[in-house]
Amino acid sequence: MNESEYAVTLTADDNGAWLVACGVLPEVTTYGDTPEEALKNAVLAIEEALAGRMAEGRELPLPEPEAGAFMVRLSVQAALKAALYRAMHREGVSKAELARRLAAHAPQVDRLLNMRHKSRLDAMENALHQLGAHPVLHIAS
Repeated sequence: MNESEYAVTLTADDNGAWLVACGVLPEVTTYGDTPEEALKNAVLAIEEALAGRMAEGRELPLPEPEAGAFMVRLSVQAALKAALYRAMHREGVSKAELARRLAAHAPQVDRLLNMRHKSRLDAMENALHQLGAHPVLHIAS
């Protein structure tokens, strides 16, 4: 299973728009004037939903396949941030503890978990390594 691909459903609205829903993230609701625009907006809505859950200290659901659903892929940055957050929860590591392990200040860890902040790849990799996670790159064509 790919942790960066979420299943979404598209439903045509009576006004010509396409509505988006995500089974594992019920708070995701968006739309587009075309199916392509709706799917593009779905990625942004999913990333926002994950950011909201992270800000609240809630668990992030893993993607689940759905029959007849479209798969949308998070940005690499968002996928890494979600993976870091999941690893912290899995290992029971607080932000303060991660900062200690990284010899960093608390705001630096906050930025690593902020979906809107463009974190450096080496910083993300280092944080994941501190939690025993090792990102693997796979390029699909």
